[in-house]
Amino acid sequence: MSEPRIRTYNIQFWLVCLSSYLFFASFNMIIPELPDYLTSLGGQDYKGLIIGLFTIAALISRPFSGKLADTAGRIPVIFIGSFVCVIMGLLYPLLGTVVGFLILRFFHGFSTGFQPTGTTAYVADVVPINKRGEALGYMGVAGNLGFASGPSIGSVVANQFGTDAMFYLSSGIALFSVLILFRLNETLDKKEPFKLKHLAVWKESLFDPAVLPATLVMTLSSFCFGLMLTIIPDFSTHLGIANKGLFFTVFTVGSIVSRILGGKASDVYGRVPVLVIALLLLGGGMVSMAYTTDMTWFYISSILFGLGSGMTTPTLFAWTVDLGDSRNKAKSIATVYMGLEAGIFLGAIISAEIYSNISANFTWTFLSGGITCFLGLLYLAFRRSSRVSPSS
Repeated sequence: MSEPRIRTYNIQFWLVCLSSYLFFASFNMIIPELPDYLTSLGGQDYKGLIIGLFTIAALISRPFSGKLADTAGRIPVIFIGSFVCVIMGLLYPLLGTVVGFLILRFFHGFSTGFQPTGTTAYVADVVPINKRGEALGYMGVAGNLGFASGPSIGSVVANQFGTDAMFYLSSGIALFSVLILFRLNETLDKKEPFKLKHLAVWKESLFDPAVLPATLVMTLSSFCFGLMLTIIPDFSTHLGIANKGLFFTVFTVGSIVSRILGGKASDVYGRVPVLVIALLLLGGGMVSMAYTTDMTWFYISSILFGLGSGMTTPTLFAWTVDLGDSRNKAKSIATVYMGLEAGIFLGAIISAEIYSNISANFTWTFLSGGITCFLGLLYLAFRRSSRVSPSS
């Protein structure tokens, strides 16, 4: 579509934000407890795969979700992603083996391969261009609230009632995110009935080359996210922090404010200048965490990481829609999400390898995230020197 049909935030926008909050709370609430759960099954050497397998599935599914969102509609794609979380939460307690767990982590990843693609495209449809960064910031706040509250609630439930109860609660929350979708109106202008040919993504380009600049920066920045998801639970134990979801709660304090202000600032000052500030904050959080030895610096590092991460995501997705073809908006968004999944996967696998369950390796593990932020800054500096458009 060439022009957004809805000029202000309305109930549809806020409902999709609520659904997004519940979705992120559902699958994130189990993450802090998964390393110990996998260890209890005898799979302590496979901690990197907790996030790695999840992101591989999400990466594989992105071309399909982008294609379907641009043909069958945004809402069916959101529905598929949310419903996967409902099913996976019910199956974790039933497959209590290392192999079963790893299989479920893979299929669980299809949830994030679909839901965020449809949601981001939906939001981009219903807000005007000059509000794009701000709106994606608000949507990001909803996701971050789920990301923060989910792990804290999950750890409490797991400690009080066991991991099975945590898995069932995760499924129930995902179900609520599905029910909300029945109140949403489809925003795709030329929606087509689903056909098997829509799944033949290999017959065309799997990604949008126009948005590769945003994809590269997303990959480098999300490396840090994969690192944190994998290492923070063990690092929290190392520091004597009982609630492994505490980092995610503190992280959100910085992220909520920066998502709104960062997305809005990118609408005014341009995407690249805001991304430079975001990467400096993100890298600062990684370096600070590398030398953290007490709770004070743990909090400071978490807030810095949250500030940087919160500014990065909405700005990158707004930049994506700027650069991409409006006729294939979801495909452009899916391309950048592939970069996100690739970065998370690399961050999870490489950080687990550097860490190797040896506490003395925490410093170099976190510093590896600082290096990827520095590489992102170098790329933006090079691109800025050759292109001066505010949005590019």
